[in-house]
Amino acid sequence: MYNQTYEQCIQACLECLEACNVCYDACFHEEDLKMMADCIRMDRECADICAFAANSMQSNSPFVKQICLLCADICEACGNECKKHSHEHCQKCADACFKCAEACRQMV
Repeated sequence: MYNQTYEQCIQACLECLEACNVCYDACFHEEDLKMMADCIRMDRECADICAFAANSMQSNSPFVKQICLLCADICEACGNECKKHSHEHCQKCADACFKCAEACRQMV
């Protein structure tokens, strides 16, 4: 059983993972796809690290702190990219990213 202190951070990671996946898919339906390229790339990176971070906490990895620190940095970068776009899915993703970054930094 994983450490209960991870619960809030795991939840933030899972919410961010979902927001990034929704944003990723929605970006492909925007008119200017080229403008969304960096957002799409960051959504993928962020979703991947959030899943990895949640798994590392659930399995009580000895590298949780390092993984959470990396997750926080990637979430912040993704949030900053998404914040540049006015689309609702990007704004929701940015909010989830910043929340996750904060939760991950609290783990460190």
